[in-house]
Amino acid sequence: MTHSRRTAVLLTTAALMLIGPATDAGASGGCRGANVRPTAQNLNLVRSATLCLIEAARADAHMRALRSNHALQGVAGSQVAGMVHLDYFSDVRPSGQTPGALIHATSYAARANLITGEDIGLGTGSEATPAQMVNSWLRSAAHRQIMLDPLFRDIGVGVIAAVPSFFAGRQRGATYAIELGTRLR
Repeated sequence: MTHSRRTAVLLTTAALMLIGPATDAGASGGCRGANVRPTAQNLNLVRSATLCLIEAARADAHMRALRSNHALQGVAGSQVAGMVHLDYFSDVRPSGQTPGALIHATSYAARANLITGEDIGLGTGSEATPAQMVNSWLRSAAHRQIMLDPLFRDIGVGVIAAVPSFFAGRQRGATYAIELGTRLR
């Protein structure tokens, strides 16, 4: 892995990795907190900004807004905490649990068939902002497809102001996950 200007971003869906220098994330879509670096004190702002930026991208694509969902929020938060604390970066946990299995174990799955999706990413330095993370997802065809899938109706956003140590050692950064879902009756 090459790090330029001591900033990097790593994303995964189908083992996709994007690593590079900080780039202009473009407009913040009027989203408060879009360009702040996550800290333990501002995570609510960062989650809100991330959701706002995703909603702006969906609106630009003439798609309906997503509904924030508590159960999906819990899975997203658990995913990012697990990646940092267990020092890995993958949609699938070291125990073998998939995002779909985690969502199926929540109240979100009660009496319904589900369509689910997940995007994860992490960044250091200026690449750790919500604007940079959402921009990176939008530049990746696989991530963009998940984030802008018209079948999804619900979302949970998870962010932690840390990255797995294998990735950046002691560099400051953030790890993100979005869990998307639709309940089918």
